Amino acid sequence: MDCIIIRIMDMPEAVRGVTVKDAEGDYNIYLNARLADEARVRAYWHEIDHIRRGHFYSSLPVALKEQEVKAQ
Repeated sequence: MDCIIIRIMDMPEAVRGVTVKDAEGDYNIYLNARLADEARVRAYWHEIDHIRRGHFYSSLPVALKEQEVKAQ
């Protein structure tokens, strides 16, 4: 549990990355395969920051969670 699994797949251009917590309690980070390597690394660290901040256990609206991560 609480493992981080990285998956790279084609997604719409507007989506850099997204994280989903599965039934086993693992974090699945999906990164957009269409991004340049540097942008994909930034997206990875963005998603890791959500995990570190406990956003998967927070009732804050998604927009506030995104603001919190971007304000780092």
